[in-house]
Amino acid sequence: MSATKDTPKSKGFTAEERAAMKERAREMKAEERASKDRAAGERDVLAKIAEMPEPDRSLAERFHAIVTANAPTLSPKTWYGMPAYANQDGKIVCFFQSAAKFNARYATFGFNDSANLDEGAMWPTSFALRELTAADEARIAALVKKAVS
Repeated sequence: MSATKDTPKSKGFTAEERAAMKERAREMKAEERASKDRAAGERDVLAKIAEMPEPDRSLAERFHAIVTANAPTLSPKTWYGMPAYANQDGKIVCFFQSAAKFNARYATFGFNDSANLDEGAMWPTSFALRELTAADEARIAALVKKAVS
């Protein structure tokens, strides 16, 4: 048997993944033009949140409020078509991903490597969200504060 017969063909990227990559390319072009315009980033994030179906929209609205209240130095911007928050160097620190975007069972909030969350040799960088309790909101606020410390 040849190696190609034994190796399954890659199906490539899904339609959702291709759409997210195209959206990211548009965002990068817009970033070049906007050149750190915080108000434009805020408008873009709020527009993306408004497009989300429930319950993702409510979760994203709360996440946005928590991040902007607890890490005012971060700049809102879209990243792969989702709300994200960048540091002064333009690096994404944290983000929200809608469940509906990729037909997932839950929404996700996560942190990139520019977040200051290192704790020993292993630590969580993303979390599943199906709803937000007051305790969850407090935990997110504490993580976001630590991420920018």
